[in-house]
Amino acid sequence: MRVPMSWLRDLVEFPHGVTTSQVADVFTRLGLQVEHVETVGVDLAGPIVIGRVLDFVEEPQKNGKTIRWCRVDVGPLNESDANPEITGARGIVCGALNFAKGDYVVVSLPGAVLAGGFTISARKTYGHMSDGMICAADELGTGEDHAGIIVLPPAEAARAGLGSDALPLLGLPDDVLDIDVTPDLGYALSMRGLAREAAQAFDVPYNDLYSRRVPEQAQGAYPVRIDSQDCQLFVTLCVNGIDSHAPTPMWMRHRLEASGMRSISLPVDITNYVMLESGQPLHGYDADALLGPIVVRKAHDGERLTTLDDVERALSTDDLLITDDSGPIGLAGVMGGQTTELSDTTTNVVIEAAHFSPGTIGRTYRLHKLPSEASRRFERTVDPGVACAAARMAARLFAELAGGTIAEGTTVAGQVPATPTQTIDVNLPARILGARIDPDRVVEVFEKAGITVRRKKNEMLELTPPTWRTDLRDPYDYVEEIGRKLGLDIIEPRVPRAAAGRGLSPAQRARRAVNAAVAQAGFVEVITLPFVADDEPDRLGLPADSDQRRLVRLANPLADTAPNLRTGLLPGLFSAVVRNTSRGHDDLALFEAGSVFWAGSDATAPMPEVTHRPSDAEIAAIEESLPAQPRMIAAVLTGQWLPATWNRAAVQADWTHAVHFAQTAAHALGLRLERRAAAIAPWHPGRCAELAVRDAAGEPVVIGAAGELHPDVIRTYGLPARTCAVEINLDRLVSCAPDGGQIAALSGFPLAKEDVALIVSEKVAASDVEAALVEGAGELLESIALFDVFRGPQIGEGRKSLAYNLRFRGDGRTLTHSDVAVARDNAIGLVVERFDAVWREA
Repeated sequence: MRVPMSWLRDLVEFPHGVTTSQVADVFTRLGLQVEHVETVGVDLAGPIVIGRVLDFVEEPQKNGKTIRWCRVDVGPLNESDANPEITGARGIVCGALNFAKGDYVVVSLPGAVLAGGFTISARKTYGHMSDGMICAADELGTGEDHAGIIVLPPAEAARAGLGSDALPLLGLPDDVLDIDVTPDLGYALSMRGLAREAAQAFDVPYNDLYSRRVPEQAQGAYPVRIDSQDCQLFVTLCVNGIDSHAPTPMWMRHRLEASGMRSISLPVDITNYVMLESGQPLHGYDADALLGPIVVRKAHDGERLTTLDDVERALSTDDLLITDDSGPIGLAGVMGGQTTELSDTTTNVVIEAAHFSPGTIGRTYRLHKLPSEASRRFERTVDPGVACAAARMAARLFAELAGGTIAEGTTVAGQVPATPTQTIDVNLPARILGARIDPDRVVEVFEKAGITVRRKKNEMLELTPPTWRTDLRDPYDYVEEIGRKLGLDIIEPRVPRAAAGRGLSPAQRARRAVNAAVAQAGFVEVITLPFVADDEPDRLGLPADSDQRRLVRLANPLADTAPNLRTGLLPGLFSAVVRNTSRGHDDLALFEAGSVFWAGSDATAPMPEVTHRPSDAEIAAIEESLPAQPRMIAAVLTGQWLPATWNRAAVQADWTHAVHFAQTAAHALGLRLERRAAAIAPWHPGRCAELAVRDAAGEPVVIGAAGELHPDVIRTYGLPARTCAVEINLDRLVSCAPDGGQIAALSGFPLAKEDVALIVSEKVAASDVEAALVEGAGELLESIALFDVFRGPQIGEGRKSLAYNLRFRGDGRTLTHSDVAVARDNAIGLVVERFDAVWREA
């Protein structure tokens, strides 16, 4: 919402000396964030005056352009040596064609400085000495229109006088606040709403120009019938005999343009002006083009409507329409139809001021991709109580500025919806905000905000919000109102005491330990967007039964190209890799930890009322409809793990570093990682390891996979050759951690070391041999590690030798040689039994 300060000062009598920056600060503290303050016309200087075009000659040029050689009367400033042959005027070259002989224009004379620091001087152009410039809006910094020059209303320009300063007539200079209005404060999308907030903040009186109440239902003006519950109120007034060619006064034109709207014609400008001031969108119909009564209804199958932008639109049965006997004449709250629009020949106007359901208007303008200032206000809820007052204000302006006559009577179909009454404890704001707030001060703030307050027994307040405050429904909405109006700095800073035994949960500590460990191992954490495309599972080559194919589609995605929540972390990391490599960063070890989303049941979540706590059944239904949201951690590696130095060759990042990531994560929680060869998408089937850890019962739990990515996946995503990746289910990993991830203290008893080498078939996986050694060795085995794989004619074709370090330690005692020998022999015996292995004794 762009707010010209000159307009705001007309509505609020600020205390003497209040500056624009102070007003901006107050709005920001009220929750109406002022993004920036723009000063329009501050850089204009020198003679920028009112002139009148006496005559001109059009001269076609060789470049195809036509210029006008003009004689412009600037009153006492006509004298100049630039064109001695011209008397009583200035000779000026102009490229615009939108003005006529006798029009009043804005003229910058030599020495003037325009927007952007552009200095005007007399100069020869197109064969003439141009002694100044006729100005367009963009040259003065008041708008973006550069197609034509500013034509001033003749009556206002004549009153000011030729040669007089044009800036006051243009409303310059002026400060404009750009305010970010949150969706719950729809009333602040109006000068009326902002003026009331400013008046309360500065404790000055506020005179509401739109205080007229909506009368009882009547059909006193143009007849209206409402056939849909999505329209609660429809008001019409009639104005006859208007002059559609009457000029828009400069004060109105300036306010519209400073507010970000283009001046079009006086009838359209009036409806836009009243909308900006009151917050109530209006629409004007050419009364002579209407056929029969206005009917508000939902669209029928197959209906079409040509809107004001000359586009014929196929209508949805969810669209709310304004119709007459000819059919649809407008999309309610969005855009009018072409058949009844105000035109240059319009003399009789029907003014519409209505109240529509916010959700319906929001769906319609998104469906037809027709955002507008009107729909923007309707979807945030317009004050239903202002409809009649806004229509009356527009009718008065039609009468004053366009010479119309306001017809007798008003049509009111429907009624203003009742506002909900709420009862709260007068001390509730103080308790919730943690501040000392006098009860009388609470009542005062509410009453100045327009809230009707009735004090009851036991310090209870019965509160009824005004029609424009549709955001006040819950007791805590009123607490927020006190916080906004008194300022959140009234909250006393108190550090809460942590109750004994509270703090991070074991799972939280475990997840933080994993993140810290992998970061210390050399991986860099990134955060990517959690949205993926429909074809993401196909690009990853996932099987039909993969959890990552259970996409959760968003109802309102940020981008149509990525309308689903992610089911894995790797696609986001792939995008980060591509972005980095495109900028020359080739050596990458990136990781991310976060939730993924797997669709579950097709149940639709209920929408419980906000006035009370949901029932247990509603909560259960909501939880049933939610997708599974496991936490994952993943990493992607490309390029070099270690760069080359003078005494060492570069170390290329490969699958061992991906497995190292998983080992680091498991070790951080006191777990031992197990891995076996597997074929899991999106990894290379011959270079992929399935990762597992043991739970408290000693059973293996698969937590993820690591290895080199499949060449097709690398090619699809545009990744560097032989990119490696790892993805782990962090929730499963944490659930297997002993004592919530707390690692036991080191033993004080000595370690016994044994190395064993076993010859097995090439078909036997090293992980299976390791699992058998662990099972056979029993509880005395503390750790095991494969340190050598040997193949050669000495051990026979199709066989390999696997050498393991076995480390034994006793629980509460020092192990004897016989203890270690028995455990070692039991381990070897089980491998020999299962895999027909041969023990290579030293």
